[in-house]
Amino acid sequence: MSPDRPPVGERFRRFRDRLTAEDPVNGAPTDLAAQQPRNPGRRGGRRGGGEELRVPEAAFTSYYGRPILKAPVWKWDIAAYLFTGGLAAGSSLLAAGGQLTGRPALRRAGRVTALAAVSASAVFLVKDLGRPARFHHMLRVAKPTSPMSMGTWILTVYGPAAGVAAIAEAAGRLPRHGLLGLAGRALPSIGHTAGLVAAGTAPALATYTGVLLADTAVPSWHEAYPELPVIFAGSALASGAGVGLLAAPPAQAGPARRMAVAGAALELYGAHRVETRLGLLSEPYRLGRPGRLLRAGRLLTVGGVAGALLGRRSRLVGALSGVALLAASVATRFGIFYGGVASARDPQYTVVPQRERVNARRTGGGSGG
Repeated sequence: MSPDRPPVGERFRRFRDRLTAEDPVNGAPTDLAAQQPRNPGRRGGRRGGGEELRVPEAAFTSYYGRPILKAPVWKWDIAAYLFTGGLAAGSSLLAAGGQLTGRPALRRAGRVTALAAVSASAVFLVKDLGRPARFHHMLRVAKPTSPMSMGTWILTVYGPAAGVAAIAEAAGRLPRHGLLGLAGRALPSIGHTAGLVAAGTAPALATYTGVLLADTAVPSWHEAYPELPVIFAGSALASGAGVGLLAAPPAQAGPARRMAVAGAALELYGAHRVETRLGLLSEPYRLGRPGRLLRAGRLLTVGGVAGALLGRRSRLVGALSGVALLAASVATRFGIFYGGVASARDPQYTVVPQRERVNARRTGGGSGG
């Protein structure tokens, strides 16, 4: 041993003093030595060498305080993708309702918004993928057990149908004679069929992103697998209703008001569940930025529905209600997104549920044996 190097016992005491000085998780002072149980009968150990030391239970951390899970690398554009996909789905359902009930203002607003929203979704998705060819590569196989694969095919079916339906709205502006006149006469029926195809695909488009998030290892997303599709379905309906209330006169906004009520019920129910049912994993949805966003979404949803029902004869109140529902959908999607990211960054949301599951299995096994 080098004469300048302190003995092993001294080095161990210094290491223990460093652990005693500061908690590596919260930065708060702690006393690990005080947590060690003493054995009066063995004050000197086997040869009188001091009190017995035992290893404390592991804290909610990993090496050098790094997270146990790698947090999602997704940024705000994926949260925006969640919103625009739901907006496109809700708008197509609104357009189909206007189409089937003879409300042209609803039909037109829904079709145009659906095309704009799905186009924005494509931009956000390609930005995240890095290269447009990667989307094309996903079409080489259809894997029902993969939400990403199914989502690619859903977008492939939905996008062209929504585009054709929106283009059909321009039929009235085409010349009445010649080749363009022939196209103008054919477009309404083609748009009718395309609009129904888009509406038929819309529920899958609205909910697959919830399944996609729940299929990850992010704790607060994974544990909320029953609620996320419900929240996203409700958010899609509410945002589509917001488009109808904003764009259509009160006389044609009846289907939009009914969509608003249905969407708000689903969204509020699902959000309440993720904030209360998941135990510790509900905490990221209540605290910090996710908590503020979800609370704002809840207030805006309630205000939007109240305005839609109470201000049936006022175009201004209807428009304000539509804006509130659209803002509520944005807040809800971003709140769910940031809540999951927060749960992946804090080790306790991974460690504590794992311990609880292990203890539950041990208890169940012991009682069964």
